[in-house]
Amino acid sequence: MALPGIRPSLFAMAMAMTLPSHGAAEATGAMHPADAFMARLAQHCGEAFAGRVLVNEPPATEDAFGNRDLIMHVRECSEDEIKVPFHVGDDHSRTWVITRSDQGLRLKHDHRHEDGGDHTVTWYGGDTATAGTATRQEFPVDQESIDLFEREGLDASTVNVWAIEIEPGKRYLYELARPTGRLFQVEFDLTTPVDTPPPPWGHADL
Repeated sequence: MALPGIRPSLFAMAMAMTLPSHGAAEATGAMHPADAFMARLAQHCGEAFAGRVLVNEPPATEDAFGNRDLIMHVRECSEDEIKVPFHVGDDHSRTWVITRSDQGLRLKHDHRHEDGGDHTVTWYGGDTATAGTATRQEFPVDQESIDLFEREGLDASTVNVWAIEIEPGKRYLYELARPTGRLFQVEFDLTTPVDTPPPPWGHADL
């Protein structure tokens, strides 16, 4: 029986990843790293997890994440796309959208206002430049996002590289890095699901 919101092909890959260690290793070896990565994440479809800021350097003058509950929710899984809202306290504006492309994977940040309208800075991200691995994928900023950042006066972001790591049943890590020394990492504990948060702003109930 397939999980709600997950198509059979991705579900089958996710199930292959849950085989005993020998069978899981064979399944992983047969997959493109991008597919193996998506299958690992899909194992947690429908579940939510609490997180903490692991690294935030240099420290921000105004910390949007300090002393607030951080929750990720693997909310929607389809054959080629997984949507992961990132809730920061009562701020439900952020959703990570990970899509399978012909070359690899694409990460986009869907930012909304409380009324559901698009934030001025939204739908930015990038595509993988290498195959990556089943556990880590990196997303250098794409030209569309560079143009957006320059237009909005966010020049520091034009060299962004995002990364996501997934160890099913253990941890999920989201990372933003810049060659200038900026490093932000938030880590989520996948050992203990938490209550499902409300829908992210602009998204309907499932």
